[in-house]
Amino acid sequence: MKRKLKNILVTGGAGFIGSNFIRYLFAKNSFKGKVINADKLTYAGNLENLKETDAQFRGKRYFFEKVDISDFDTINKVFQKYDIDTVVNFAAESHVDRSIFGPKDFIQSNIMGTFSLLEAARVCWGKMKQEAFLFHHVSTDEVYGSIEVGRYFFEDSTYQPNSPYSASKASSDHLVRAYFKTYGMPVTVSNCSNNYGPYQFPEKLIPLMILNILEEKELPVYGDGKNIRDWLYVEDHCSAIWEILNKGRCGETYNI
Repeated sequence: MKRKLKNILVTGGAGFIGSNFIRYLFAKNSFKGKVINADKLTYAGNLENLKETDAQFRGKRYFFEKVDISDFDTINKVFQKYDIDTVVNFAAESHVDRSIFGPKDFIQSNIMGTFSLLEAARVCWGKMKQEAFLFHHVSTDEVYGSIEVGRYFFEDSTYQPNSPYSASKASSDHLVRAYFKTYGMPVTVSNCSNNYGPYQFPEKLIPLMILNILEEKELPVYGDGKNIRDWLYVEDHCSAIWEILNKGRCGETYNI
């Protein structure tokens, strides 16, 4: 079943992947709906990422709301104001190192924020037909932990998070699935590998390495340097999410 996707709420839409996804939507001729970008604009959020989108579509098909998703009253008003029928939840604290030194923000944003968003979505969904609504939760492959060389993660692999960041994302994944199992709310979850691409915050590995090379600085090596990472170009990630929104089966998890 292909969904209509009339009013899409993109949380964390000023961040790296979220802003790329919003640009991806407006570049698709088949998408005729509206996008509501909800972001609290932390250090990693930058509305300059969407300057051209804002100039072309603001007030017509693109709207921005400065919102902390963990504030239920505020995010609930956004749902009611725009008659949201689709949620794509990118909003998250996502840097592993930061989670080690300051885990509280990760618990608040990634767990409590997702809970608040789910509750607001449940209120909105209750007023609509099930086939007209979808809550898509964007997560990470880090929830699966480490893996031996030559082996792979699958959608039903056991969760073994190794950091406060991955533990908080694992918790939010389980919450989203629980809303499907408990309330029947239509949800999908995707777990992606490491993204790279335009507008990425410079603390992430690929831009960090490039900048350090250009500035002739030392390149950081983690552990013994033998770890292997899979990389996903952000536009390919956006394309996969688009397919899930249109064709994904409620209650399913998709590894990207």
